[in-house]
Parts: sequence; C-alpha cells; structure tokens
Amino acid sequence: MLLYYITDRTAFPGDERTRRQRLLDKIAEAASQHIDYIQLREKDLPIRDLESLAREAVQIIGQERKLATDHCPLTTALLINSRADVAQATGAHGIHLPANDISPQEVRTAWQETCGRGRLAREISPPDPLISVSCHSAQEAAEAAKNQATLALFAPVFEKKDASPAGLEALRQACQSKIPVLALGGVTLQNAHSCLEAGAAGIAAIRLFQENDIATVFRQLRSELGSLSA
Repeated sequence: MLLYYITDRTAFPGDERTRRQRLLDKIAEAASQHIDYIQLREKDLPIRDLESLAREAVQIIGQERKLATDHCPLTTALLINSRADVAQATGAHGIHLPANDISPQEVRTAWQETCGRGRLAREISPPDPLISVSCHSAQEAAEAAKNQATLALFAPVFEKKDASPAGLEALRQACQSKIPVLALGGVTLQNAHSCLEAGAAGIAAIRLFQENDIATVFRQLRSELGSLSA
C-alpha cells in the first residue's frame, strides 16, 4: 500500500515562520515513518521561497535516510508540485503534474536533457524523475500511464471543495490503468478500506497525514490492509 502526503503549510496556525517550521517538522515525521511520497504543494510561495523550502525538505529526508537501517531502508521520495526546475535545482526525486499540465513524457525528456548538460545537475538530480499526475477519470488515468507517469492520483473520490465526488465506481475503473492509482479526496481512516477494495494502490491525502500522528495512521491503515487481504 503506497502512502502519499500532500503538504499545506497554510493549514497550520501561526505566522509564516511558525507554519513553515511546523511543515518541516511534519515532513521529518513522515520520512521517519517511511511514507512513500511527499508532495511539496506550496503553490502560493514565490519560486525563491519554494526552492529554499524544498532544499530543507531534501536535507531532512537525507538525514532520515542516514538513520535508516539496511534492514529497513528509507524510500521516501520528495515531489515538487508542477515545478521541474525547482525539483532539479534542489535534488528532489521528481514532480507532481496537475491535470492539463504538460505530459510526463515531456517532463522526462526535458529533465534528461538538463541532467546531461552540467556536472552539478548530474550530481544533484536523479537521472529519471518520479512523476505523479492528477486524474479525474479512467481515461485520464490511462493517458497518464501511456505518457510514462509513475503513478496517478485519482480525485476527488469522496469530497473536494467546489467539486462533486467521483465515487468508488469511478475509482475502480481508473484503477484498471497500468500504473498505480492512489485515492485522493476526503479519504479517512474510516473509508480507506473501501478505496483499497476498489483497487487503489494506496492513499493520498493532506489532512489525514497532516492533522494526525502519522505512526498511528500507518498502524490503522496497515490493519485495514491486513483485513482486506484476509
């Protein structure tokens, strides 16, 4: 079961400095619990501030990687929302593409061309980026797979502001895609089981991870997965 934390520092109380630190603490918590993906989704930040935040997040994940054991290596990947340039400049593992953005195939081509041009880019950036894509239908999920996305986030399954929920049947159809499809949008500990039952490869969320102790969320979701397997 893949777990994907989407950040939103504006949901934390306090001034900008406090919210920023709370977010970095949550990223450290998520990495320490070996969450699979963290998407830095701070779309309101100027690019310089976003790049600074991404560098700190990369450093935090790197520190957690050093603390991990050979028996349980850290595999957490940092994705930057929409900004491949920031991802490459900071050594992030890839990017997330909103719906109607450029194709994953175009990102891979540009990424590999950039990595080939300079020593610094080669040292910092992975040669092949991880790319998640927002999808709202089975057709979009299939298109993401065709265009070489790593995984798709299907939303909204249950809820989203100003949008009608797609529902579990639409999620089930999207999960027929040839890449992992994660459920997003109103997913809770109470309804996660139904998403996995519909074929989702995992769960993506903001509030589920950001508003709760992640270790507790992990235990309960793993329990859900165990009951599903049984």
